[in-house]
Amino acid sequence: MSVVIVGGHDRMVAQYKKICKFYKCKVKIFTHMSADFGKQIGCPDLLVLFTSTVSHKMVKSALEEAGDKTDIIRCHTSSKNALTEILKNCCCEK
Repeated sequence: MSVVIVGGHDRMVAQYKKICKFYKCKVKIFTHMSADFGKQIGCPDLLVLFTSTVSHKMVKSALEEAGDKTDIIRCHTSSKNALTEILKNCCCEK
């Protein structure tokens, strides 16, 4: 399963990667908006938006590029526990 995380804290990137690795997910993490952000997203299976730490422009760009087959989850909290719960629910359903 491929996962794209938009938002979150810079210091938590290693923790996010560790959690995704535990659930056997490939992950891309974007905490800041880069110049070609929309093109870097690709077509993931799951898009996680940590809404408390991301700009509206970045959310809009991510939603436009995600595609129709992508599951989108918005979460206000960008903690380890929040990501763990999201992946637990998404990975165990399939």
